[in-house]
Amino acid sequence: MKKHYFILLILVALVLLPSITEAQCAMCKASVESSQGQKNSVAGGINQGILYLMAVPYLLLAFIFRKQLVTVWRVIRKKPVAEEDL
Repeated sequence: MKKHYFILLILVALVLLPSITEAQCAMCKASVESSQGQKNSVAGGINQGILYLMAVPYLLLAFIFRKQLVTVWRVIRKKPVAEEDL
């Protein structure tokens, strides 16, 4: 039970103290803020990197569970599932 209280305390602290949850270093934050309005800015590159890092886990999960996803898709479409198609 103590473990649950500890986790709850950490979550509350992270929500109430957002200044400690910032993940960028001071130099990265300053360069992003200074180049935000430019056409080829650092902010655009950082945003593209974040989108890339966000998409990779979902693509890996889709690849690992592709047979289950196809089965669910066929059940939703009301088609019979054949073993040789998997």
